Amino acid sequence: MGSSEMCRDLAGEVEKLLKTSNSYLRKKAALCAVHVIRKVPELMEMFLPATKNLLSEKNHGEILHTSVVLLTEMCERSPDMLSHFRKLVPQLVRILKNLIMSGYSPEHDVSGISDPFLQVRILRLLRILGKGDDDSSEAMNDILAQVATNTETSKNVGNAILYETVLTIMDIKSESGLRVLAINILGRFLLNNDKNIRYVALTSLLKTVQTDHNAVQRHRSTIVDCLKDLDVSIKRRAMELSFALVNGNNIRGMMKELLYFLDSCDPDFKADCASGIFLAAEKYAPSKRWHIDTIMRVLTTAGSYVRDDSVPNLIQLITNSVEMHAYTVQRLYKALLDDISQQPLVQVASWCIGEYGDLLVSGQCEEEEPIQVSEDEVLDVLEGLLVSNLSTPVTRGYSLTAIMKLSTRFSSLNRIKKVVSIYGSSIDVELQQRAVEYNALFKKYDHMRPALLERMPIMEKTATNGPSETVQTNGETDSTILDTKHLPSISQPASQVGFLKHGFSIQTCAHFRHLNNIQPLNVSISLTDIMQKTGFIPPMTAYNKNGLIIEFTFERSNPNPNIAVITIHATNSTEADMTEFVFQAAVPKVCSFPSCIKFGDRKTGIVSLMRLLNFKRL
Repeated sequence: MGSSEMCRDLAGEVEKLLKTSNSYLRKKAALCAVHVIRKVPELMEMFLPATKNLLSEKNHGEILHTSVVLLTEMCERSPDMLSHFRKLVPQLVRILKNLIMSGYSPEHDVSGISDPFLQVRILRLLRILGKGDDDSSEAMNDILAQVATNTETSKNVGNAILYETVLTIMDIKSESGLRVLAINILGRFLLNNDKNIRYVALTSLLKTVQTDHNAVQRHRSTIVDCLKDLDVSIKRRAMELSFALVNGNNIRGMMKELLYFLDSCDPDFKADCASGIFLAAEKYAPSKRWHIDTIMRVLTTAGSYVRDDSVPNLIQLITNSVEMHAYTVQRLYKALLDDISQQPLVQVASWCIGEYGDLLVSGQCEEEEPIQVSEDEVLDVLEGLLVSNLSTPVTRGYSLTAIMKLSTRFSSLNRIKKVVSIYGSSIDVELQQRAVEYNALFKKYDHMRPALLERMPIMEKTATNGPSETVQTNGETDSTILDTKHLPSISQPASQVGFLKHGFSIQTCAHFRHLNNIQPLNVSISLTDIMQKTGFIPPMTAYNKNGLIIEFTFERSNPNPNIAVITIHATNSTEADMTEFVFQAAVPKVCSFPSCIKFGDRKTGIVSLMRLLNFKRL
């Protein structure tokens, strides 16, 4: 109740009462000293002389307990006090040993254990004194082992002492055998009928699994059994600990148990469990087939609860597993026939059927018995997804794109055109836009359709710990396609590159050289504004990978300011030849490029001149 000012005024009186001969007054004075230290920590040193004789008392209830509380408070608040009181470790060990070895004392006995409250307080103080100190830890190893082996576990009183002993063993620099003993005690706690004890054991094991992984692994079966507990708190702790125990040696067995848990657990657990399975499978998967099967099992069981990135991650995994394409598309097709309610699974299946539908109908699967599927049956399934009430707009987009991609893999071209044309008037704006674009592809750019709809290449793994980049999804051109998010200046003439021996090299134009020192283009300024103010746009490197460098230079037509002439320079900086070079461009509907002139060869390089109309409207 005392305020800081009151504690300052009365601290001297409290210090005097700590030295009185009346044991009851000393007990109350020690409790007051604890309160004073909490309120005014700088007065702590005032009580240091009076603490020297407090541990010499033999009266459990009146002095020893409050003395240990006072010492604990001082050690927790001051590193200097902690170092000072470490010399009391042998004395504390002796007091604890006397408590264990003493006979029956009705005054302090609780369920057959002598003064368990004092034992717990001493163990807590020993944990503070021994943390990070080798000598203190060594001095208390024997007594901790004695407490751990001799304490009765049939009563909660004994379990409380054992739990405090385990915490002390784990916090100090104890011997390895003693740590194994502590983990075994926690393993016994998992078999206790008391839910609180089981929860405490799981929480403690979760804290120690990183430092004593092998010892905790011995209790893996007991931990997995806790997944079946009716108490939700115990199930959550057991789930977290189970994922912490997963490694390359037990991945198959642990995933089997966790997938069973995912199938039967409450909805509140499914999201966390699915995320844990994804991470564990990615880290410890023994094979690509096992990895794909596991992720598909999760999507089948809890597809509505998985993270948003699960679909692109699985697609990337499937794309990069070339030898598993036929097996995967067959498994996903079967899954679609069974259930279309799990939208992430349906999206992955639609994408894979669009990419590898030809493998599905050809029956090339070697991993399992192939199924006989016709082109019409595949299209029936995808069309069913488009009209299903269970399908989300995103899923319908996947399905429509899959049907479009099958136009280059199946012979049912007229049917595909009919389906695409129907959705050109869809009330879903996104779906309508895709259908209109696909219709335009059929009518105006049919010669480009096979190249545009060809199979996706192997995808590079993107970093997940870096800053994310915004990707446009409404038909707009993403700057990352050609790596033009930053538009650098050309600091060196292209003629300085060692070329003209191989590939698509080109000499630098005269008007190009004087722009080398132009500063990088600010992407927040429109190209039209720059041309109006300066008369030209600085050249930019639009693509620079694998030895192929594509550079753009810009000029505006003098007679007509609405026309911009773009010169594309393609150069090869490697020693190897590059063949079959094709450059294609797309512009918004407000613009057009009626002519694109190409000249040059592998000796002189490739140059394309493109005239862009309605440039001011960009």
